[in-house]
Amino acid sequence: MSLRINDIAPDFTADTTRGPIRFHDWIGDGWAVLFSHPKNFTPVCTTELGAMAGLEQDFAKRGVKIIGISVDPVESHSKWKGDIKTATGFDVEYPLIGDKDLKVAKLYDMLPAGAGESSEGRTPADNATVRSVFVIGPDKKIKLILTYPMTTGRNFNEILRAIDSIQLTAKHQVATPANWQQGEDVIITAAVSNDDAITRFGSFDTVLPYLRKTKQPSA
Repeated sequence: MSLRINDIAPDFTADTTRGPIRFHDWIGDGWAVLFSHPKNFTPVCTTELGAMAGLEQDFAKRGVKIIGISVDPVESHSKWKGDIKTATGFDVEYPLIGDKDLKVAKLYDMLPAGAGESSEGRTPADNATVRSVFVIGPDKKIKLILTYPMTTGRNFNEILRAIDSIQLTAKHQVATPANWQQGEDVIITAAVSNDDAITRFGSFDTVLPYLRKTKQPSA
């Protein structure tokens, strides 16, 4: 099953470092980020999990829960946490999903159905495609998917930036331009007429007939 933006994020039950969960129930009425890793005790992933721990409150301010998954058992995750603290200075308090039977990795199309049924004996290279980020909305639909190679650490500030855009554009009929940051001008969508744009936003600049910019709407 190939997952795309606006698909319902597959639900599942799993053991985590914070106890068993049913994913949709765990998300609740808010937003969530699920980010995956090919193996425990790998260098890039160790830095990533610590980076996310350092940003957990920034995600929480946006109503976003974070949850990690690695293709290894929960007991191994618990041991890994010590290394993460040593390397990055941050304690991982958010849950880490154990996926020793590869079910979640397959469910989210990160591994093929023929990958086997156990993480035992698999190398990081075997699981190289388990390097994705999924942003999921309160409607349980996937809003963003990013997949990185094992040698490139993920930029989680970019995930925060994207969430700011997704949450803003979900409330207002606007889009955000390249490299947009919180507080900068936004684009008025084509569904909004010029007259309606004046009513909604007060004023706007016409850069091109199909590109109109205005101040970022307030929440």
